[in-house]
Amino acid sequence: MRRVVVTGLGAISPCGMTAESSWNAVLSSNSAVAPISGFSVENWPVQYAAEIKNYDPSAHFDRSELKRLDRFTQYALIAAKEAIHDSGLSIPLGDRGAVYIGSGIGGVGEISDATLRLQKRGPRGVGVMFIVQVLPNLAGGQVALYAQAKGPSLCISTACAAGNHSIGEAYKSIVMDEADVAIAGACEAGITPIGMSGFMNMRAMSKRNTKDASRPFDRTRDGFVMGEGAGILILEELDHALRRGARIYAEIVGYAQNNDAHHVTAPPDRHQGAYRCMKAALRSAGITPDQIDYINAHGTSTPQNDLKEIQAICDVFQEHSKALFISSTKGVTGHLLGASGGLEGVFLAKAISSNTIPPNAHLEDLDPLIEGGIFPREMLKKNIRYGLSNAFGFGGCNASIIMKKWEAMCES
Repeated sequence: MRRVVVTGLGAISPCGMTAESSWNAVLSSNSAVAPISGFSVENWPVQYAAEIKNYDPSAHFDRSELKRLDRFTQYALIAAKEAIHDSGLSIPLGDRGAVYIGSGIGGVGEISDATLRLQKRGPRGVGVMFIVQVLPNLAGGQVALYAQAKGPSLCISTACAAGNHSIGEAYKSIVMDEADVAIAGACEAGITPIGMSGFMNMRAMSKRNTKDASRPFDRTRDGFVMGEGAGILILEELDHALRRGARIYAEIVGYAQNNDAHHVTAPPDRHQGAYRCMKAALRSAGITPDQIDYINAHGTSTPQNDLKEIQAICDVFQEHSKALFISSTKGVTGHLLGASGGLEGVFLAKAISSNTIPPNAHLEDLDPLIEGGIFPREMLKKNIRYGLSNAFGFGGCNASIIMKKWEAMCES
């Protein structure tokens, strides 16, 4: 079977304009959550989010480009360019280059703005580039155009599981010999009045309105904090990477996805869908539960998700769950919705390659209902043989990815 390795990382996130700066912020628990500055939220019950701060689109794109690039696509391009540069690959990628970039809601900001212009000015208020700005697949389309990647191309829109699905399906395309290289991940720019209002009215968001509002697994957690950005990985067939002397962060060895078929927003008891998904990912990797050292949890800071995810982990890993390190990086980044799996895929590759487990920011009082697991409050240095990343989305979508330390595979 063709093997797939991670050779490049790119990110733009609320806590950093690059993969490295985002990773360093996560390690230091430097929360990006702050008062919303992009629009007025006066008298709103939710007034904090994890925005990308000091972002100047003109520093990255010229005026003609910006006419056709919604912010979610801008983020994808910035992260993809960094990942390609980090990998050392040359463009064009050609017929064997794939692009799998997902998004939960695409150009929701421009859709909202154009709707208001339509009401005020009629059809002329909707720009000629409206369609190419808002379609979720245009992020991948623009990245493919930049990289001249002419192989498989797919936009997966599975809510907050889109990033993991995109990485996993890109992995499969290389395993199936459809591509040698894939640009994979997800992007999101949902911090808009309509995006915030929708989640706020669902009572899914934290109303703490403090820098430490995102606190996965803490007894006092009361909802997620919205973030934005993109996380992109370069996946490469092993021999292709070795021939060009590429640096390898980790090897992807397992992937699974399924559906709860239970409820459009709420997980089932003990998150049986996540349980089945992690079990299937372990089978895909051909490993036993006790070989996993670290889990980057979905951990959104909502009461039900956090509890039921850990219950599912305990059901999968049984006695080993007591020795399993678990953390959610959303305490620093907020919840990037569809882009969360992309960014957390970057973090998992970083964790494995650097032997570093990121902490659980703002975890002060572990929920007493949570059983099993080791939840570090500070960065830990530890050899990680295998790591797993979870992502779950509305509609009952689940996706789990397993990565392995490259040095360990070389020695086996």
